[in-house]
Amino acid sequence: MTGTLQNYARKYQVAIDTVDFNFVVQKSFGKDIAKRPDDGVYIYGLFLEGARWDALEHCLAESQPKELFVDFPAIHLTPQVNRKPPTEGVYSCPCYKTTVRAGLLSTTGHSTNFVLMVELPSKEPCSGNFHKYIETFSAHWIKRAVALFTTLSY
Repeated sequence: MTGTLQNYARKYQVAIDTVDFNFVVQKSFGKDIAKRPDDGVYIYGLFLEGARWDALEHCLAESQPKELFVDFPAIHLTPQVNRKPPTEGVYSCPCYKTTVRAGLLSTTGHSTNFVLMVELPSKEPCSGNFHKYIETFSAHWIKRAVALFTTLSY
């Protein structure tokens, strides 16, 4: 992911510290993607826990009964200069390597199991800006422990 940001910064001759990812959930699950995007990268093969993806509404929705994990569509990580994170209409969903959700702390202060926060569209009242809206920050999906995983094995 860092390489994607570096390539974008070099291509458009901008400072890399001004570039961040925008998240666009695709309709496809990845197997239909035939070519790479002009900018950014597609990620696919993720699993969602605690919610499901509503393809018709294009947003998070309540899980179906007895459904623990669901496949998640591909996401286009699009680099954008001076990106302002959305303050509403998204859930900042953590993405982990494994379902354990724990790992050793790295030098960044994050778990070595943590990958990134992915902004997912949501119709529930929530905010994507943790510091400004800490009291309402995605409470609906946090209570359901919604997260993305790259694998379901330990």
